[in-house]
Amino acid sequence: MSDLPMPRPRRRALLSGAFALGAGAVLGTALPGTARAAAGAALAGPVISGCVAWGAREPSTPVKLLATGPQKIIVHHTATPNSTDYSQAHAFQLSRSIQADHMDARGWIDSGQHFTISRGGWITEGRHSSVAALAAGAQQVESAHCTGQNTVAVGIENEGTYTSVDPRSAQYAKLVDLCAYICSQYGLRAYQIFGHRDFNNTECPGDRLYALLPQLRADVAARIGGSPAWGGWPVARLGDSGERVRSLQYLLNSRGATVVADGSFGPATESAVRAFQTTNRAGVDGVAGNQTWHQLATPLARGAQGDGVKALQGQLNARGQTLVVDGSFGSGTEAGVRAFQTSASLPADGVADARTWSRLLT
Repeated sequence: MSDLPMPRPRRRALLSGAFALGAGAVLGTALPGTARAAAGAALAGPVISGCVAWGAREPSTPVKLLATGPQKIIVHHTATPNSTDYSQAHAFQLSRSIQADHMDARGWIDSGQHFTISRGGWITEGRHSSVAALAAGAQQVESAHCTGQNTVAVGIENEGTYTSVDPRSAQYAKLVDLCAYICSQYGLRAYQIFGHRDFNNTECPGDRLYALLPQLRADVAARIGGSPAWGGWPVARLGDSGERVRSLQYLLNSRGATVVADGSFGPATESAVRAFQTTNRAGVDGVAGNQTWHQLATPLARGAQGDGVKALQGQLNARGQTLVVDGSFGSGTEAGVRAFQTSASLPADGVADARTWSRLLT
């Protein structure tokens, strides 16, 4: 669940001892989610109890409000016991326990995640100002829930451990409500919902909750429209060659590597993949698979510059287009993306998001 991995027994022991709610605890007032005023927002938000309501400590330093909204939602589980206390009081104590762990044990400024859903289906705000940012629908709060994704993804913690059991129906229903509202507010699509293990080397959100993600995408799509189909990523490894490898090399260079983009997966490319995987806490094997592509293939739109755009232009040319591979995402590249999206039965918005990248690379 976390940005910095910690042995699970230690985390369980730390949190489980703090779950009993003291008799003198005072419960605050829940903050209702508010539908964004902008045209096209169709969903009212679920009730989210803000930081004041559950008695949060102030952040150790001010949280950072980013200029842009998120590109995806990442689902987590807390890897704590599957409590049978479904009360709001327990949900508030859970939020205090998580915040104490994140601030005192991990040294973060505040809770790492944006939102938490208890086993009883109570939604609480995690990092301060997340509710206000969501209600406005234009910005997000920088977080600490997933290495490599903390400026581009909303993080949702689900109380419990879901390696061998499913979440409770009440909890899952609130997860659907919250994801649908987040998508509605930020203009995300249902297929932009992923699990923590898609990015970092972790069991989170547990085998059973992770297996529910296709259903979660479908349930969210039923609320907001659009196709929930995601797709997947290819595998590129030592000895491979071709445009996919060249794209990998360009994307690695866009993140600080210095490999020659020659389309040949040799030792230098393998070393660059391993270094990137290490930095982003992915499984380190030198093979570009699910976690590596998820971290590398960031959305690109008109105005973008650099080696990532070269990777995109090369892929479009491999599909029959004749773009200049100059690393500048101008009108020609945008038209090329739209044409490919139309041919692939994708929304033709001219933005190379994760699903467009997936279709290009596979």
